[in-house]
Amino acid sequence: MTDQPTPVPHIRIVGGGIAGLILATRLGHSLGKRGRARISLVDKSATHVWKPMLHTFAAGTWNIYQQQVQFLAHAHQHHFEYIPGELEGLDPAARRIHLAPVEVEGERVAERRSLDYDVLILAFGSRANDFGTPGVLEHCHFIDNQAEANLFNQRVRALVARSFVHGGDIDIAIVGGGATGVELTAELTRMVELASSYGDGAMRQRLRLTLLEGSQRILGAFPEAISETATAQLRALGADVRTGVKVVGADEAGFVIDGGERIDAALKVWAAGIRAAAVFEGSGLATNRAGQILITPDLMAEGSRRIFALGDCASLTPDGAERPLPSTAQVANQQALHLIRHLPGWLEQGVEIPPFVFRDLGSLVSLSDYDAYGTLGRFGFFRGGLIKGRFAQASHAVLYRRHQLTLHGLMRALLLWLADRINATAQPPIRLS
Repeated sequence: MTDQPTPVPHIRIVGGGIAGLILATRLGHSLGKRGRARISLVDKSATHVWKPMLHTFAAGTWNIYQQQVQFLAHAHQHHFEYIPGELEGLDPAARRIHLAPVEVEGERVAERRSLDYDVLILAFGSRANDFGTPGVLEHCHFIDNQAEANLFNQRVRALVARSFVHGGDIDIAIVGGGATGVELTAELTRMVELASSYGDGAMRQRLRLTLLEGSQRILGAFPEAISETATAQLRALGADVRTGVKVVGADEAGFVIDGGERIDAALKVWAAGIRAAAVFEGSGLATNRAGQILITPDLMAEGSRRIFALGDCASLTPDGAERPLPSTAQVANQQALHLIRHLPGWLEQGVEIPPFVFRDLGSLVSLSDYDAYGTLGRFGFFRGGLIKGRFAQASHAVLYRRHQLTLHGLMRALLLWLADRINATAQPPIRLS
């Protein structure tokens, strides 16, 4: 890049998810610490959690407060700036982003602002797609961020407490048979099972869990053998797994299925589909039907030379591929590391960023403590093989520890692991209050 507008370019990263926080952390050390660039991270939340763990926070089987990363403290330790704010617009021609007002506990702490950038990296994530289904936005919970997971957990604990006192059923219905819906179904089963051990053994039999999937099988991104085994496992746990059903509406009492059948549920979760933030529509950036930014192999937004996009908010179809890369944590992590490796050379010497190449290392899905399944991908030993049981569960846990290692380094990651082990023996296994 040869037309730098300032001696020290300002790199703004929007979104503190997996990709965004890794970028801010690593670029803070390679560029920010040495004064070669200013690095700032914009996010509406004050904390980061690993998104694949959100279902455990929603169920209350893992301590959300123990696992979160405080942006302000992390930024100080890793030489970047944290800016609280939610993106509500961007102007590529003027190289500016527009942030919505910020409120904390109902108190406005910052007004609407506009910020300049020299390089913009959009790592905004995504959310479930309601596909315009009537009543979903008004009556369903989403589990797309920490605040939503915490709100759902409050409702779950209230429902369980009501069952404990009055003996009523615990009716929960989940739409979406992907990894999120399947893992949440298993985690809720585990939570009620643990809660029933505190005095009301009959509570486990009062759980009414329904998982609804529009296609002919759950876990469509996994091999059919895993789908069939997971379905059998969930049904053995008591969940009503229904595939090939189309949800056409939601109301206060439950879901309506095409044909008029009703699924009653006191709590309703929508975990189907994927959609990027609507803020990108009207920005001048090319997007697909899901609102994701179309990017080129160097991870730049199509038609732009100063805006990068990666993770769930971006869509990249590799050369020769029939479909875009999946919206997974694995893709986001690899794209962030690719940009960390090559952005300094592009920024300072104008070296072109080489095309991103995704290495499929496999996929994992965990059914709480009951079981886990996975594929080994196309690289490494036993390519394309399937794994299950304790080895798959251990592999799933290792993914999170690797994320902590990337963010904090070896010593702090080991201390966090040790703290988890200590707390697991000293604290209840589920959130009770």
